[in-house]
Amino acid sequence: MIVGALAALFFSTTFVLNRAMSLQGGHWFWTAALRYAWMIGFLCGGYLLLGGGRALVGVFRLFASHWLFWSFTGSIGFGVFYALLSFASAFAPGWMIATTWQTTILCTPLVLRLFGHRVPMRALVLTAVVFGGVVLVNLEHARQTSMGAVLLAALPVLVAAFAYPLGNQLLWEARAGNHRRLPRIVDPVLDDPFARVLLLSLGSLPLWLALAAFILPPPPTSGQVLNTALVALFSGVIATSLFLYARHLAVSPAQLAAADCTQALEVVFSLTGEVWLLGGTLPSTLGWSGLALTLVGLLLYLWAQR
Repeated sequence: MIVGALAALFFSTTFVLNRAMSLQGGHWFWTAALRYAWMIGFLCGGYLLLGGGRALVGVFRLFASHWLFWSFTGSIGFGVFYALLSFASAFAPGWMIATTWQTTILCTPLVLRLFGHRVPMRALVLTAVVFGGVVLVNLEHARQTSMGAVLLAALPVLVAAFAYPLGNQLLWEARAGNHRRLPRIVDPVLDDPFARVLLLSLGSLPLWLALAAFILPPPPTSGQVLNTALVALFSGVIATSLFLYARHLAVSPAQLAAADCTQALEVVFSLTGEVWLLGGTLPSTLGWSGLALTLVGLLLYLWAQR
């Protein structure tokens, strides 16, 4: 749980730094696209530095053999997910985005049902508890701004919360070979979690190129280039490594659920970071109630999955 809490701390930098870039006037497109450019660079560099040149060649070979699948899956699971998350950061504080983002844990059962898998009903019932907390947090934001700003922040995050597990499940279905419309991909390269991240990052590139051509965003600021590199390093590399290590340490379903529970601390760390580093204000009673309800619902949900 200590390692998982450290992972949550580094994951929370996404919400704080995205909000900082928004407040500095950086365009949301570069906040999203540059992160994955840095991720690809960090992962490729890591393979080469650690003597994994042959493994890196295997990653690119696998991408080339199923480029259409990786482009589709990466654009949904990484592209749509993070583009919407970055867009929302322009309209709400980071801790509110982090709280709303926790619904991604609850979207997983819906995605599983979409692919024909059975899901315990209690997992769906507990979504109402977490969603109630998310509603209270966004009502807090509505009191400070307007309902229009709330919709521009909350709706993209809710779609992103669905897109992320959808992309991951598409990859799982392809590995299992259970879906007739998806290619069956059986390759030892996929046993490496960082190879999977690199493949999905490469798959998101067509979306970033299409968005750049459609939006024609202004050039990124120097601060945006630096902050996206920090997000890629802290969240994409360090946090992911710590979280995977925490789950690897688990030797029982209860310990696995405990490791997953620690990710709810992203909300707490995001609020602390925003108040401390960006001069944000603490929530009112309504906001605290929403935070508490969201965290309790997440803990109950993860406990039920043991």
